[in-house]
Amino acid sequence: MSRVRLVQQLERLPLLIERQPLAYGLVLLVAGVAWAARMAFDPVLPSGFPYITFFPAVILSSFLFGRGPGVMAGVVCGLLSWYFFIPPRYSFALDRGTAIALAFYTFVISVDIVLIHWMQHATKRARAERERSRQLAEERGRLAEERGALADQTELLFNELQHRVSNNLQMVGAVLSLQKRGITDPAARQALDDASSKLQMIGRIQRQLYGTKGEQVPLDIFLSELTDDLIAAGGKPGITLSVAAAPGILLPPDAAIPVALIMAEAVANAIEHGFAERDHGSIAIELARHDDLIELCVCDDGHGLPESFDPMQATSLGLKVARTLARNLDARFEIKAAHPGTRMQLTLPARS
Repeated sequence: MSRVRLVQQLERLPLLIERQPLAYGLVLLVAGVAWAARMAFDPVLPSGFPYITFFPAVILSSFLFGRGPGVMAGVVCGLLSWYFFIPPRYSFALDRGTAIALAFYTFVISVDIVLIHWMQHATKRARAERERSRQLAEERGRLAEERGALADQTELLFNELQHRVSNNLQMVGAVLSLQKRGITDPAARQALDDASSKLQMIGRIQRQLYGTKGEQVPLDIFLSELTDDLIAAGGKPGITLSVAAAPGILLPPDAAIPVALIMAEAVANAIEHGFAERDHGSIAIELARHDDLIELCVCDDGHGLPESFDPMQATSLGLKVARTLARNLDARFEIKAAHPGTRMQLTLPARS
C-alpha cells in the first residue's frame, strides 16, 4: 500500500461514528478475544503479566472506533484482568498491591486513549483544512476561468467597438467626398474635401490609439504608426519622415486624439505647401517631456512660410481646427520659419 493510500485510510478513522451500537459491540468482541488469548497463554506466562493482551485490545479499540469505545474497552479489559489474572484470582478483592496494579493500568490506558484521540482530532482538522484548500483552489480556478473568459469577451467587444467607430468615421468621410461631386463652388468643394480628410484621419487615429488588448498605445509608438499612414496618403514617396519620441509618454484619449490631429495637420501642410513643387524632402517629428510639459515639434526643409504669413490670422480650416484643439488643451501652438522650412511647435501640460 502506498504512503498516500495509507494516509487516506488513516484519515477515515475512527470507524462507525454513525453506528455506535455496532462499534461498542465490536469492542466487546475485541475484549473477549483478548481475554481468550490471555487465558490461552496463561500456562506459559510468568506471574505479573495480567494486562499483556488487554493493552493491545484497548489501543486497537481506541484506534479503530474512537475515544468512547476505547474507554469502554479499557473498563471491560480492566475488570477481566482484575477478576481472572490478578491474585487472588476469580474475585474482585482489593488490597494495596491490586490497587497499585489497577492504578498503573488506568494510567497507561488513559495516556494511550488521550494520545490516540488527539492524533485523530489533528488528522480530522488536517483533512478538513485540506478539503477547504481544495475547494478554495477550485473556486479560484473557476473564478480565474470566468475572469479570463470575461476579459476575452471584453477585449473582443472593445476591438469591435474600435473598428466600428473607426469605420463609421471613415465612412462619413467617404460620403462627404461623394457629396462634393454635385457641387460646383470651389470653396464648398474644398471645405468638403477638408472635412472628409479630417474625419478619415480621426478614424485612423481611433483605430491606432489602442493595442490589441485595449491598452492605450504610448505616443512614441502611436505617432510612428500614424506618420506612416500620413506619408502614404501624401502621395510623395520621395519625402522622408523621421520620428524622435521619448518612450512611454501617455495621454488620455481626449488629449491624445487632438495632439495627433494637430501633428497630422502639420505634416499635411508640409507635404501640400512646403513641398508644393518638390517630390523630395524631409520632415522630422520630435516628442519630448520637460518636467510638467510635453513638447511636440514638426519641422520640414521645404519652401518655408510666406513673408506676410500670420498663423493667428490664417483662415484655412486645418489651422483653425489646430488652434481650437490647442486652446482646448491649454496648450501653446506656434508656427515659425525654420530656415530652411517651417517649424510647428505644440507645448501642452502633461496633466492633459
